[in-house]
Amino acid sequence: MKEFVLEEFRLHVRMKLSALWTGVMFCYIYGDYFGLYVPGKVQGLLNNDNMLNSPGNLFTAALLLAVPALMIFLSLMLKPKLCKALNIGVGIFFTLFTLAVGIASMPGSYIFYTVYSFMESIITSVIIYQAFKWPKISTTK
Repeated sequence: MKEFVLEEFRLHVRMKLSALWTGVMFCYIYGDYFGLYVPGKVQGLLNNDNMLNSPGNLFTAALLLAVPALMIFLSLMLKPKLCKALNIGVGIFFTLFTLAVGIASMPGSYIFYTVYSFMESIITSVIIYQAFKWPKISTTK
C-alpha cells in the first residue's frame, strides 16, 4: 500500500514578509473597526472629540498606517539587502510602538485593544526574525 506525504512548498522570505505585513494591516483595521463599538466612540467622532481631530494628527496617523501598507509591496520589490534592512528597522519600530500602545491601553481599557496590540507586536517580531535569518547563498568570484 502506497503512503502519501503532503508536498512541502518552500515559501520565499519575501512572500513571508509580505504576508506578515498584510496580517499586521488586518490587525490594525479590525482593531480600529471594533473600536467603533466602544460606547461613546462614534459620538466622539461626530463631536470631533477624538485623537484625530486636527489635520496634523490625521496626517501623522495616515503616514503611520501607510508604512506597513507600503511594506507589503516593498518586501516583494526591493533589492535583498535593502529589503532585509528595511524590514528589520521598520519591524523594530512597529514592535516597540505597538507594545507601547498595548501597555498604555491596559489600565481601564477594553481588552481587545491590548490583545490586538500584542498580536501586532508578535507579528512584527516575526517579521524581524524572518528578515534577520534571510537565506544566503555562496558565490564564487
